[in-house]
Amino acid sequence: MELSVYLFLALLLAVAALRIFELRISKRHQQQMTSRGAAKVKDPYFRWMAMFHTMVLIGAAAEVVFLHRPFISALAIPMFALFLAANLVRWWVIRTLGEHWNVQVVDSTKLGFVASGPFRYVRHPNYAAVFVEMIALPLIYAAWITALVGAVAHVIVLSLRLSVEDPVLLSNPDYAAVMSSKPRFFPGLF
Repeated sequence: MELSVYLFLALLLAVAALRIFELRISKRHQQQMTSRGAAKVKDPYFRWMAMFHTMVLIGAAAEVVFLHRPFISALAIPMFALFLAANLVRWWVIRTLGEHWNVQVVDSTKLGFVASGPFRYVRHPNYAAVFVEMIALPLIYAAWITALVGAVAHVIVLSLRLSVEDPVLLSNPDYAAVMSSKPRFFPGLF
């Protein structure tokens, strides 16, 4: 295998490690919030969300290694830039939300909610960033099947997840008054 393949696989491993680190942050936040009265909401779709992230990483690796995808620098450079931008947005979200940030659905709106940072523009900037990241990451090494299937799977999984999360958030009248008129994912669209 070429060095570029090893570097791409290392990037995928780094993303996986980052997700594990984020799970630790999420667990700590969940404990903090529940100790203050927030309630974890039953989310039958969380495992699908976790499986989606895992399958994109595995799919991209398998596609590059077994289907011998070419490294196309004209594609890799803009996709890597998109990947980095998406991660900057994700970490902006995590920092802005503070202890409210969680990978699980937690009803913490009675403890306040965040309408600053990227939430000034959209209700779900993290989901938009993850969508961009999960398309750009495989395309760094021309794993177009994973990017395409992952995009379709993400739309399905995300719509299921939001069917649980949005009613919880919008049930708080203060949240609904401030956030319901904002677009879900991208400012100025839809």
